[in-house]
Amino acid sequence: MSSLNVIKWAELSHAYGFAGNIEPLLKSLYSFPSEGNSKSEPWHTLWSSLCHQGDVYSASFAATPVIVDALATAPLKATQSYFLLPVCIELARVNHHADIPEDLEKPYFAALAKFPQLVANASLKGPDLIIAALSAVAVSKGQWTTAQMLVEIESKDIPEVLTWYHAR
Repeated sequence: MSSLNVIKWAELSHAYGFAGNIEPLLKSLYSFPSEGNSKSEPWHTLWSSLCHQGDVYSASFAATPVIVDALATAPLKATQSYFLLPVCIELARVNHHADIPEDLEKPYFAALAKFPQLVANASLKGPDLIIAALSAVAVSKGQWTTAQMLVEIESKDIPEVLTWYHAR
């Protein structure tokens, strides 16, 4: 949680303006809140603020290392958004050629590089969590199209995609 203390959140922006409200939401991630549905907090606000309709902001890049750090404290408690929110932030950065503020660049990429080990340490129960984890590994290795495919194809559609692929 040490990186939370040095970030000047009120000077960063997100989809709705200045990011002063993000720090307490990120702190709550260390208690591993449930993700019962798309409106579950703090994830709902984090998603809508940090990766809004495919756009990313300075606060998105500052939040990613904190999300990954929270995950690293107990990877066995991982839920999808611990992997998917940073993945979608990275995919948005790449797809929209978004610039990372210079002071956030090093911790941002260092956080993404931690994903393979965190995936290895996580308890991946269920296809959706496995897909989220695999997309995180793909992003950490710069395999953005693979990550994009994993994020966009729902697990229930994989058999249909495989049938299509083998039929061509």
